[in-house]
Amino acid sequence: MNAAIRTKLSAMMFLEFFIWGSWFVTMGTFLTKTLHATDPQNGLAYGTQSLGAIIAPFIIGLIADRFFSAQKILGVLHLIGAVLLWFAASSANFENFYPKVLIYMIVFMPTLALVNSVSFNQMSNPSKDFPPVRVLGTIGWIVAGLTIGWLNWEQNGNLGLTFKMAAAASLILGLFSFSLPDAPPVKKGQKVGLSDILGLDAIGLLKNRSYLLFFLASVAICVPLAFYYNCTNQFLNELHIKSAAGIQSFGQVSELLFMILMPLFFVRLGIKKMLGLGMLAWAIRYLLFAYGNADQNYWMLILGIVMHGICYDFFFVTGQIYTDSLAGEKFKSAAQGFITLATYGVGMLIGSIIQGSVVGAYKIGDAHDWKTIWLIPAAISAVVVVLFLLFFRENSVEKDAVMNADNVDMLPLQPDSI
Repeated sequence: MNAAIRTKLSAMMFLEFFIWGSWFVTMGTFLTKTLHATDPQNGLAYGTQSLGAIIAPFIIGLIADRFFSAQKILGVLHLIGAVLLWFAASSANFENFYPKVLIYMIVFMPTLALVNSVSFNQMSNPSKDFPPVRVLGTIGWIVAGLTIGWLNWEQNGNLGLTFKMAAAASLILGLFSFSLPDAPPVKKGQKVGLSDILGLDAIGLLKNRSYLLFFLASVAICVPLAFYYNCTNQFLNELHIKSAAGIQSFGQVSELLFMILMPLFFVRLGIKKMLGLGMLAWAIRYLLFAYGNADQNYWMLILGIVMHGICYDFFFVTGQIYTDSLAGEKFKSAAQGFITLATYGVGMLIGSIIQGSVVGAYKIGDAHDWKTIWLIPAAISAVVVVLFLLFFRENSVEKDAVMNADNVDMLPLQPDSI
């Protein structure tokens, strides 16, 4: 891959995640402080990500894979997104805001797969070429958070500007996408059914008792997961933590570090311990948030954020590798689509609804009883990890399949985290 193409793909990745990180992290604070939305409404707004994840396969399966080049669809979706984000910034209330963010997430979520498609289409050796390109996406997310913190938009009540900043970046990426290298439709002329789109061909994996338990644990762990993504910025701002969005970007730095170290952990721990530690990390993180504060226990908040690398990489990335190793060549793509639909779609949607109700129930005036709120997802995570460790059995054949999988050496290729 020549330097010009690598530069274009890197810029694409940077803008893709800069856009998302510009508004998603602070949306809860914007809704509750600027639009005076209720906590259940906040949960509904974050639930649009899950609805987008459920609908996204239809856009990719029915349109991108069959009729148009990926980079052209990427451009159109981001141009539409720029308009939606710009008008979302000027919403007067939640009722006016929600339809815009819902439509936006429906058009944005497919772009996460499209940027990967555009990239892989230009690479003869993805395990070598993709990581240096993909890492720019995480850097884009970090830069977005640091920018919001540096400009003090959270403290100044100017979070509407985050949507305008994202809109400007979306416009740039929308136009820039038409100059990207061609990524033609991979299934042009082929008939694509519902089972292909949703990854249902991989449902046979659930006949494996161990995988069924992992699958159920994956959906269950996404319930407490929603509390972190949806509430952390609001929580930190209520504690009057300066530059909260910038501090949250430490989680992405941690994610990069643990991604690099994961092959070493694989050799020493194996699948069961990796998955168990990932789920246990979520419980510990929420306990740190429950007992942390802006004074003497400030370190607990920072440690809870920095644990993102263990929380995400050890469970979700390991789970993706486990899924890939059991699926076989024929169902690899279907299996990844199936587990993504179940977790980021169904699991996160349930989590967002529960999170909104729980946070609303513990509202005290203009603040919240965050200690009690965080103890609830901590308890859910603890129950999930205990049941998983008690009943999950990693047989020697599965362990060898995972340890010998090519993906262990291609960890940065795993689907995007936030």
